[in-house]
Amino acid sequence: MASVSVPPPTCLQKPLVVPHRYMFGPGPSNVPPRILKAGANPVIGHMHPEIFEIMSDIKSGIQYMFQTQNSMTFAVSGTGHAAMECAIFNTVEGGESVLSAVNGIWGERAAEMAERIGATVNTIVAPPGGFLTNAAIEQALSKHRPVVLFLAHGESSTGVLHPLDGIAELCHKYNCLFLVDSVASMGGTPLHMDQQGIDILYTGSQKVLNAPPGTAPISFSERACQKIFSRRTKPVSFFLDLGWLANYWGCDGKPSRQYHHTGPVTAFYSLRESLAVLAEEGLENSWERHHKVAEYFHQGLESMGLKLFVKEKKARLPTVTTIVAPHGYDWKEITTYIMKTHNLEISGGLGPSAGLVLRVGLMGCNSSKDNVDMVLAALRDALQHCHKSKV
Repeated sequence: MASVSVPPPTCLQKPLVVPHRYMFGPGPSNVPPRILKAGANPVIGHMHPEIFEIMSDIKSGIQYMFQTQNSMTFAVSGTGHAAMECAIFNTVEGGESVLSAVNGIWGERAAEMAERIGATVNTIVAPPGGFLTNAAIEQALSKHRPVVLFLAHGESSTGVLHPLDGIAELCHKYNCLFLVDSVASMGGTPLHMDQQGIDILYTGSQKVLNAPPGTAPISFSERACQKIFSRRTKPVSFFLDLGWLANYWGCDGKPSRQYHHTGPVTAFYSLRESLAVLAEEGLENSWERHHKVAEYFHQGLESMGLKLFVKEKKARLPTVTTIVAPHGYDWKEITTYIMKTHNLEISGGLGPSAGLVLRVGLMGCNSSKDNVDMVLAALRDALQHCHKSKV
């Protein structure tokens, strides 16, 4: 056997250096010391009884956060995209009809995921910065007869908070499951899974929860489970197969758990701690804080002469604000200047809002009036120093 031909990389001989930065983009958020400390606990086996106890705590915390009593509640080992695929891959079989409500990039992503597994996909598209009426949704349900309707509650690409009331009833009228993405909204605005009739709900760890990216809480109603466990074919993904995941998380009522995958145990520690922080503050207090801070921020932006992308107040996402890109400025120059000068991240648009907006996320511990003042000062500074076209 020849000796190694690829030498040790010199870059790895240097110590790891990560700067502190104000994470005020659409995610991830800053992780507070308490949650960082929790994640630094010793690694133990992913099938040890202590881990199962932590997983049980996480399940209870998600049930509280989602306001659900669903037993099929757990966290996917992966980011929000993994939860999105878990929801779609388990509920949809090839040839079935899926309807995706597109009010930004996440409806587009859901449609592509469903297309990749052979579903017949139709979309209903909201105007930029707007939302769909229940009448328009019912018309599409009646026409396409989907098995699943996808909707992003908090659309982080456009800053839209989509109304949910009444949609589940329409879905169930047409024998359709209601799948909701709450990655950007969960914990920052009222949402009641059971009361609002949502069949599948998921979120991410890295937004309002302030945990590192990598775990994605998800829950399935009994109606969704009946559809999933009466499939004709196996889900296309072994990793995201609900039968296996239900057993690993102790959701299937079986006396023993089988090895499916190596759970990210340190990420579980962080997620548990972040759910504990939310429970200590209380959901209603968290909702109220995010809404008050967002209103304070919006008033500050308007006093500077900046315009909000979402015109209707009730449809503004309190966690991620979209600001119309100031006329005459290069949005990328603004975000680059703010990062370099203020060590603060805000971002441009994404998907349908690309080139049209600036996006500011103030989520979890980052949602405070002091942080609003910091962002407003950075924006004022950028508008004074960045190049403005006279055209």
